[in-house]
Amino acid sequence: MKIFNRKLADTKEIIPLIHKDDRGIFFETFHKQKYKKNISIEDEFVQENYSISSYGVLRGLHFQKKFPQGKLIKVTKGKIFDVAVDLRPNSKTFCQWDGIYLDDICHNQFWIPKGFAHGFISLSDVVEVEYKCTDIYHPEDEECLIWSDKKLDIKWPIQNPILSKKDLLGKSLDMITNNL
Repeated sequence: MKIFNRKLADTKEIIPLIHKDDRGIFFETFHKQKYKKNISIEDEFVQENYSISSYGVLRGLHFQKKFPQGKLIKVTKGKIFDVAVDLRPNSKTFCQWDGIYLDDICHNQFWIPKGFAHGFISLSDVVEVEYKCTDIYHPEDEECLIWSDKKLDIKWPIQNPILSKKDLLGKSLDMITNNL
């Protein structure tokens, strides 16, 4: 496995060691001791989520305030542009964003620790995304940072995404950071 530090403090890209032969491929998608030692994931994963999206669907940017979740994201089918926004007031990368392409060819993963907003946009006809979470989902605690916030100026690869009603009503970065 190869591990790369990303632009935002404490975020990582993980590229698995893929074993390939005439039968297909095999690789580890998670190994508790290795991820703890090499990536410093101390929390237990307590929930795993799975989504299917069509081309141009943007999900996010979601986060929980009282019950923040660390997330380990991977794509099992297709390709996404995955985005994290650092909402940790004491972080050196506070209010900054980073984006990474994840796909089913290189099987890379994105580790986003607690305290970040997270979202992605689908870049394939069908995209399947799985992600492990360090806390359970609390719908009453979820907030949404608007995907198109001018202050963040995220460089999404699609200009007119398909959004849920909830994501259309996301709050600005200023509104969210004033309440942290």
